[in-house]
Amino acid sequence: MKNLDPRRKMLSVRGKGDKMRDIPLIDDLLSEIKAYLKAVEIIWGETPDGDDPLFVTPNRGPLYPVYIDKAIKEALSSVPGITGKKSPHVLRHTLATGLLNNGTDLNSIKELLGHSSLAATQVYTHNSIEKMKSVYAKAHPRAKDNTKEEE
Repeated sequence: MKNLDPRRKMLSVRGKGDKMRDIPLIDDLLSEIKAYLKAVEIIWGETPDGDDPLFVTPNRGPLYPVYIDKAIKEALSSVPGITGKKSPHVLRHTLATGLLNNGTDLNSIKELLGHSSLAATQVYTHNSIEKMKSVYAKAHPRAKDNTKEEE
C-alpha cells in the first residue's frame, strides 16, 4: 500500500534484480485500483494500511508469481482470438510491442520495462519491423506492381 501514490499517479514496484521502479498510472487504471481498494475495505471490514500488500489473494495474503500466472491464464483463456502462450511475460511483451507500434520511443519503453540497457529492449523491435515490412508491401505502389508481375 505504501508504494501507491495516487496524487502523483505512480506505483513503485520491486522487480527483477530487486530493483525498484516507478510505474505511471493512467487515470482509468488509478480509478480501477481505487474501486478495488474500496472492495477490499468492504470485504475486510477495515481500511488496509501502509504495511498491507496492495493486491491480495482471497485469503488476504500478498499476490505471488504462481497465483498471478494462473489468474492471467484463466482470464485470457476465455478471450476470443487470443491463441498461443498466455503468461505475464507475454502480456509484458505485448505491451512493449504495442507501445512501439504506436510510436513510443525505445528509450521510454526501456525505462517503463526497467531494462538497464537499450539492447534488452531492442528485442521488441523485431515484431514492429515485420509489421512495417507488411504495411509497406501492401501500400507501396511498386510493391503491388512486383507482386502482380510474379503472378
